[in-house]
Amino acid sequence: MSATVLVTGYGGFLGRAICRELIRSGYRVRGLARGQYREMQALGVECMQASATDLQACEAACRGVDGVIHTAALAGVWGPAKPYEQINVEATDHLLNSCKKFDIGAFVFTSSPSVTFDGTAQSNIDERVVYPQKWLCHYPRTKAIAEQHVLAANQPNLATCSLRPHLIWGVGDPHLIPRVIEKCRSGKLRRVGDGRNLIDTVHVDHAAIAHRLALERMLDRDQKASGRAYFITDGQPVECWKWITTILESARILPPNKTISFRAAYRMGGALEVIYRLLRISMEPPMTRFVAAQLGVDHYFNINLAKERLGYSPIQNREERIAELR
Repeated sequence: MSATVLVTGYGGFLGRAICRELIRSGYRVRGLARGQYREMQALGVECMQASATDLQACEAACRGVDGVIHTAALAGVWGPAKPYEQINVEATDHLLNSCKKFDIGAFVFTSSPSVTFDGTAQSNIDERVVYPQKWLCHYPRTKAIAEQHVLAANQPNLATCSLRPHLIWGVGDPHLIPRVIEKCRSGKLRRVGDGRNLIDTVHVDHAAIAHRLALERMLDRDQKASGRAYFITDGQPVECWKWITTILESARILPPNKTISFRAAYRMGGALEVIYRLLRISMEPPMTRFVAAQLGVDHYFNINLAKERLGYSPIQNREERIAELR
């Protein structure tokens, strides 16, 4: 009999891809999310509508499953701390406690490379890098706390691990690609620095496969694979501005030729953050320190550990996948 897997945030871009990958691989899938997703139900997902911030909802969703993939999160670079803490940390704790209560043996957490990012360059770093002393916004800070809780929960009866997919993209992306296009169309997009800093991305299908592979290792109680975090990318770093240009060209938009130095963008972001906080402006500033750093410095990662311990291998042709965006 195939295993039953709970996927939180199953209606999101990554969550949908994970569900499709699991169903293709013969798993039964239960989904937990705040919204209703009838198209996922049509695919065979057992859909539950509730928030993972509700402990009783987490317990109800976890009852009778063999493993959990927790991908629900509050992402973003702006906003007060409390919502990030509730959704990213408390909900993770609820799910971990539910796993212990119902003797669920496998837990895969969707984290982010930003949990290790303090604004300085990250060039081909691996999982030995330590958490920073400071973060530039609440999203990476709270994801880092949740990730540490997940890894600390690893034990013989509950195998846990954390995946760090970076800049997930693909057809149907509602976040990364539309954000770049909107900023360009509104005249707010600038090249930060020379644009030649290297960044990593990961196609949504690669990220989904990595989650399935990690789940299988956790279900097998693989002690070499559990209790660890893994960077997940396409394995092909690209120049930041070249990647942005590719996205814009796929939408038939000319990239802007305006440039700002990294130092100026970072200072501007810091100043705008102070002003927006003082004026209690809830909308995201046009520039923040985190965004400036993501656009202006290297952030690419070594994925050898994921290859060795999870069997992960991003084999799909990037150029073919880019062509699908057009």
